[in-house]
Amino acid sequence: MTNRAPLSILELSPFSEGSTAAQGLRDTIALAQTAERLGYRRFWLAEHHLNPGVAGAAPHVLLAAIAAATERIRIGTAATIIGNYAALQVVEAAGVVAALHPGRFDLGIGRSGSTSRPSSSAGPAPAGARVVDGLLLPAAKPFAFDSARFAAQARLLRRTAGDADRFEQDVHDILALVAGTYVAPEGVPIHATPAEGQDIQVWLHGSTAGISAELAGRLGLPFGANFHVAGTFVLDAVEAYRRAFRPGALAEPHVIVSADVLVADTAADAERIGRGYAEWVHSIRAGQGAIAYPHPDDALAAPYPADLLEVVGDRLDTRFAGDAETVVERLDTLQRVTGADELLLTTIAYDPADRTRSFALLADAWGVSSDAPRSLEGALVA
Repeated sequence: MTNRAPLSILELSPFSEGSTAAQGLRDTIALAQTAERLGYRRFWLAEHHLNPGVAGAAPHVLLAAIAAATERIRIGTAATIIGNYAALQVVEAAGVVAALHPGRFDLGIGRSGSTSRPSSSAGPAPAGARVVDGLLLPAAKPFAFDSARFAAQARLLRRTAGDADRFEQDVHDILALVAGTYVAPEGVPIHATPAEGQDIQVWLHGSTAGISAELAGRLGLPFGANFHVAGTFVLDAVEAYRRAFRPGALAEPHVIVSADVLVADTAADAERIGRGYAEWVHSIRAGQGAIAYPHPDDALAAPYPADLLEVVGDRLDTRFAGDAETVVERLDTLQRVTGADELLLTTIAYDPADRTRSFALLADAWGVSSDAPRSLEGALVA
């Protein structure tokens, strides 16, 4: 493929058995510095709460440290789970970092929580796995939530029944607060210092052809489609976004698609380094939250037990692991089939040095350039 999409990184701040959350955070800052040196376009943080092996619980706080440790790479969230906050809180947190480090902040917003009304826009889930032009779209897998743990997390985050119903209004409020056009229902103009007027690029992220994809299209915002966790629906989500698109913040649609990758010098190295991934994903799917990443010597090796594959097989099948040539070929396919304008990569392994080397090997094989443009100015509506 001659016109390869820019590559960006999605980081969870994981840490491994025998390590600590503090070390996981330090590793994230170091990885951001490496990503900038290698020429990755963006370095985004996910938001995960109450996970035993993930330190990325407060992305807006960590972004301040990352911004101070880097100079050029765009930073942001993918995604801020808007139901955990008030719109004003999100804007003010983003505004602090954006004011200190102008022209670099991407505010990704995701919808989560309960809704009081069913959504029919996503349609029924496909019955099983399918392959589209060489890209595997796995069968959807049900999640097994620990109901007591889930309820405790909801209470601690002050989630309320039906909070996802506010998603569209929250997005409108965020855009208005950044633009300086917000007027409260009481008729009072509100100015969100220091966020107002800052160059904060707002993205919406989604896993299905639901409200996130449609709203991003209607508002002319860039959209993040989730392949690495919800590959079943990625083409539906991208198509819904493009179908709904109207010029707004952008003149044309712009999509970033996520992928889980692990690159090593050889396929055998990747298999060895990647051990522990099945158990790590299983801990999430089983409802306990992501565990500290297992040591490869203590982890299961393929072939995996049938009961484990039943829970995590889709994630194993859609993880692009191997030598650089193999992973590049699979990413080329992902870009071609989805029409992605950018690719967003996440990598998990026991040793932080293996994660760093994975991104370095891929950058070299993909042809990442540190001189490439880092924003969407050329696509903005004049």
